[in-house]
Amino acid sequence: MSAPLAEPLVPRKRPTQERSKKKFSAMLAAARDLLTEVGFESLTCEEIASRAEVPIGTLYQYFANKYVIVCELDRQDTVGVREELAAFASEIPSLEWPHLLEKFLDHLAALWRDDPSRRAVWLAVQSTPATRATASENERVLADQVAKILAPLTPTQRTRREMMSQVLVHTAYSVLSFSVQDGHDHDQSVAELKRMLAGYLLLEETTAED
Repeated sequence: MSAPLAEPLVPRKRPTQERSKKKFSAMLAAARDLLTEVGFESLTCEEIASRAEVPIGTLYQYFANKYVIVCELDRQDTVGVREELAAFASEIPSLEWPHLLEKFLDHLAALWRDDPSRRAVWLAVQSTPATRATASENERVLADQVAKILAPLTPTQRTRREMMSQVLVHTAYSVLSFSVQDGHDHDQSVAELKRMLAGYLLLEETTAED
């Protein structure tokens, strides 16, 4: 019998007033900066509160621990990608989908190349079963959007489309993390990612036409 999945980590509450929203954003911004500077192992709630200039009690009103904080940062990053995916989806179906795919991957690659916190957050949420469960939920949200985009290319693959989408999203994130590691050629890695995903989707399109 398989073990039950860990529950996703979420803030204890979310701010509703403007002043509280500013404090909430300041804590997350401070956490993102510190995570990039010191790494997840050295990240502490006390230092986050100090950097954000809020009492530690205020931080604990919203976040039980640093694991919840990095999950919220991952959720922030996901929201940005969802918005880009929505714009991408508005241009589908299109005979130019390979060009659109390349444009979207270029956008993602630029985020990972220019913002070190992207990889720092992605690595941090791999640290425990609960954070991985939360990251999986965030990836699943993106995969649901990708599945809708794939529908015109996979009209007879409705059941399989969900798994295809999850694989595509996780593969893209994994390769992007690989691409920004020291000693790796970012542009070459992204080029290989484009070939990989385009070839995969082209195979589906060809199969659908047969």
